[in-house]
Amino acid sequence: MATTRRIALCALFACVAAVAAGAQSSTTGSAAAKTDKLSGLNPDYIDKTADPCVDFYQYACGNFTKLHPIPPDLPMFGNMMQLYEANEQILHAIVEKAAAGGAGRTANEQKVGDYYATCMDTAAINAKGIKPLEPELRRIAELKSKSELTELLAHYQKIGVGAFLSFGEQQDFKDARKQIAVVDQGGLGLPEKDYYLRTGASDEKLRQQYVEHVTNTLKLTGESADEAAADAKKIMELETALAKISLDVTSAREPKNVYHFLPLSDLETMTPAIGWKTFLAGSGAPPVTELNIAYPPFFKGLQAVIESTPLDTIKIYLKWRLIDSTPSTTLPEALDAEHFNFDGKVLSGQQEQRARWKRCTSATDASLGEALGQVYVAEKFPPSSKAATLEMVHGIEAAMDADIDTLDWMSADTKAKAKAKLKLVANKIGYPEKWRDYSTLEIVRGDSHGNAMRVTEFDARRQMAKIGKPVDRGEFDMSPPTVNAYYNPSMNDINFPAGILQLPLYGPDELDAVNYGHIGSIIGHELTHGFDDQGRQFDGNGNLADWWTAEDGKQFDAKADCEVKEYGEFSVEGGVHLNGKLTLGENTADNGGIRLAYYAFLDAAKRKSVDLNGKQDGYTQAQQFFLGYGQNWCGSWRPELARMIVQTDGHSPDRFRVNGVVRNMSEFGEAFGCKKGQPMAPVNACRVW
Repeated sequence: MATTRRIALCALFACVAAVAAGAQSSTTGSAAAKTDKLSGLNPDYIDKTADPCVDFYQYACGNFTKLHPIPPDLPMFGNMMQLYEANEQILHAIVEKAAAGGAGRTANEQKVGDYYATCMDTAAINAKGIKPLEPELRRIAELKSKSELTELLAHYQKIGVGAFLSFGEQQDFKDARKQIAVVDQGGLGLPEKDYYLRTGASDEKLRQQYVEHVTNTLKLTGESADEAAADAKKIMELETALAKISLDVTSAREPKNVYHFLPLSDLETMTPAIGWKTFLAGSGAPPVTELNIAYPPFFKGLQAVIESTPLDTIKIYLKWRLIDSTPSTTLPEALDAEHFNFDGKVLSGQQEQRARWKRCTSATDASLGEALGQVYVAEKFPPSSKAATLEMVHGIEAAMDADIDTLDWMSADTKAKAKAKLKLVANKIGYPEKWRDYSTLEIVRGDSHGNAMRVTEFDARRQMAKIGKPVDRGEFDMSPPTVNAYYNPSMNDINFPAGILQLPLYGPDELDAVNYGHIGSIIGHELTHGFDDQGRQFDGNGNLADWWTAEDGKQFDAKADCEVKEYGEFSVEGGVHLNGKLTLGENTADNGGIRLAYYAFLDAAKRKSVDLNGKQDGYTQAQQFFLGYGQNWCGSWRPELARMIVQTDGHSPDRFRVNGVVRNMSEFGEAFGCKKGQPMAPVNACRVW
């Protein structure tokens, strides 16, 4: 766990990957979405009955869902999901080949193949039942006092069980050269604290469904119906108590709210129920005298929660957290199905489970991403693609450098510091320069639960070993096949895995206008994150430091507030409005990113003597650029997923990632001949960057 807020292009893909890896239960295939031959710009998606100046998303993407309704085994489907599934097919071929065995397999191929093959062996998993969990269940049952809780919670950090709190490492916000220990809130089974506290019929129904889910899970572990129902209520009461002392997702976006570098003795005073020196040693961390207590009020409140909760209730809660934290692909079919019923159906609206091979392929990528990714890169990401991407990145960085000069609201002093930070941004493209060493990780064919636990412990040891050591700035936080990208404010780097640098987002034979609209806007998005309401608080070296003049800071806040209000007016099905403050960083990055990509495209077109007025397929170069951008986000979500994302995630739904952006660009209005006052050309537009 790291408290540094890595700012990703689309957290939704993390959600989809989790669904694919562990939230479904069937060993059979399921309905698959029809996937187009991927191309940069697809005219079949365009709805020419729509007016681009009234609803550009409908114009660019209106026919997508007609051609690609959401398949029953997914909570959403979109243009990027087509790339996700195309990559999934490639990875599946790799893991199947590795699973076939043979004397010529490398050590990494053995691990990849045996992990996948074991995941696929549902007969063996069902035959074992919950026996693999019995040592951990006995450990809970044998707790005789709350004083023994410390060692168990420390052990849980090593095996990935989220009970009461989370612990790990992060870069020091104030000195990004250092890696420090961090302890943070945790222990909730629902997505976020407000799920426990919001009023209204729909929220009360969801809480009831959650209690039913916990009840069903406990029954499947051997409890009687009455015992399971009573225990589930106790778990809900305890988690609600934890929710009340937790920080909400919107407040957690503010770096100063989650950084409190304090003496270990302060933590011992806040929560003496936990022996913190014993906890640190048991979790595998080196001795420390200071650490980041991300949100001190939680740990002060945690003491009261532990004191007031009977030991038997704590043991029931620990049992639940153990089962809920265990990858569902390692559990017998009935438990796996119950996990899907709540996480898949109730929370995300997913109708059917995904094919087992898809889940196991995704689980293998999640567990052995760089071993698998090394083969993927060799097949799908030639040096020419890396060089072309880097050239585009440099062009977009140059566009930002030039654009900073034009800002009439920023002083010369702050402009100079902004440019200094920009020059220090590190560009990480495709894959790490040094591949991860898995030689100490043991993968045993036939031991599904053991493999998952050993992977978790391997990664926990790797993370704990960083504490107190210099930062390794070469690491990637996403596997190479991942369809996503991110900016890390403490690293001051932008990261683009090879998986996202494919069609339809990038193609060497596509028009520059389309490539810049697609991947160029994503590059600009990540670069802008370095200067959004979070990123702007970190300097070029990755340190939390105020490099703005007071007046410039006020000007920034005023411009950001325009976006907060603008996006707060948008709503999804059911009347749930976007949280303009929660989505501010992503909205700023979307708006700034497309602008930078457009400027870089114009520069590239000028260098190449491209006729901007020349049409192809009936569209000018500028129109092709904006259509490329719009088609990044073609797709649809199930209402349940849309509500969850709006309530918990910093990204706006796809429609607003298009319409909320182009309406703020006069260049879009000019490209499509929009008149001032039309929905996509408002009189008063918002602009931060």
